[in-house]
Order: sequence, then structure tokens, then C-alpha cells
Amino acid sequence: MNLELQQFKANFFKALGHPLRIRILELLAEGDKNVNELQTLIGSEGSAVSQQLAILRNNNIVYGTKDGNKVTYSLRDPMIIELLSVARQIFNNHLIDTISMLDRFNEE
Repeated sequence: MNLELQQFKANFFKALGHPLRIRILELLAEGDKNVNELQTLIGSEGSAVSQQLAILRNNNIVYGTKDGNKVTYSLRDPMIIELLSVARQIFNNHLIDTISMLDRFNEE
């Protein structure tokens, strides 16, 4: 069981391991969007957005709901929003530590 959980976590974080996928998730955290909306907000080609959405969908991180000829994407689990927030806090902590280290270095 522990090995299965570790494998799930590894695959999950691997699926998150691309800046465009993270940006898509940040936008979906604000609300459901279709590919055209995501493409406009990101300023990227539709094919790139579609490719990244496919990876997120294949890893059960987002899901699509077909509405006519459009597919609207949503976060599968709202805990993703919290995960992204925690990642931002970790980044900020790292940045604060780096700034403190530079301040100490400049004082010498």
C-alpha cells in the first residue's frame, strides 16, 4: 500500500511539473474555463494549452464537460487550490531565506 501511495504521489507531482500546467491550474482555481478562454488568458497557442490539458486530464487533475462544441474544464479536486497556495508559501519562505542570507553577506 505504501508503495502504491508513493507511486501516486510521484505521478501526481510529475503531472504538475510544467509551468504551463501550473498556470492552467491557477486559472481554473478562479473558475471553470474552456480552451479558448485559457488560451486567451495565457497568451499561448491553443495546441499547447490542449496538450497540457490532456496531461492534466489523463492524470485525473482536471476534467472536461462537453457543452455543444466546447469543452469546459474544471479542477477535479478543490484541494488543488490549497496545494498551489502552499507551494506559493514555500516559495515565499525560500525567497525570504535567500534575501536574509544576502543581507547577512552584504553586512560583512
